[in-house]
Amino acid sequence: MVKCRLATIGEGLQVTVYLKDQPDLFARICSYFDQKNFSILDAKIHTTRHGYALDTFLVTEPNFANNYRDIISLIEHELTHLLSSAEPLPEPKRGRLSRLSRTFPITPTVDLRADERGQYYLLTVSANDRNGLLYAIASVLATYRISLHTAKIMTLGERVEDVFLVDGPTLNNARSQIQLETDLLDALRV
Repeated sequence: MVKCRLATIGEGLQVTVYLKDQPDLFARICSYFDQKNFSILDAKIHTTRHGYALDTFLVTEPNFANNYRDIISLIEHELTHLLSSAEPLPEPKRGRLSRLSRTFPITPTVDLRADERGQYYLLTVSANDRNGLLYAIASVLATYRISLHTAKIMTLGERVEDVFLVDGPTLNNARSQIQLETDLLDALRV
């Protein structure tokens, strides 16, 4: 189920996805927004105990104000269709930094740590914001078969600070963890 509405606070559209969790779901959703050139301002990702994904995204695009009803219908229809298909994920595009981000660049950081119980890993990412950044991160996680349990995505002006609760067999190996962090840093650079 994909539902979309005007955001109650601020600008943009709130998109809610609720369906049985599946591999690469987060990456598929982000790829859709990337292909449509929508900016993801905020996202909350949850996986229920019963194996369902409950994900909400706040997305924006300059033309939303003109014809938001058509865009709401389009998102609900196209995203539902994409999530029901098994097409391979497209390559992420390298977005462009804004003039302000080029003038005041932020050094990208990636921090991966085991949680208190050692059951999951906490992945913290910060970098300059750009279109397609979240999909680039999601694509790397999908490549390593990392499962996403919860996430808090925040855009603070030109800066992105994202926190993911993840797990996967790749994370049990120190060498694989280092390679994952290296690939994420590469994805964060323009």
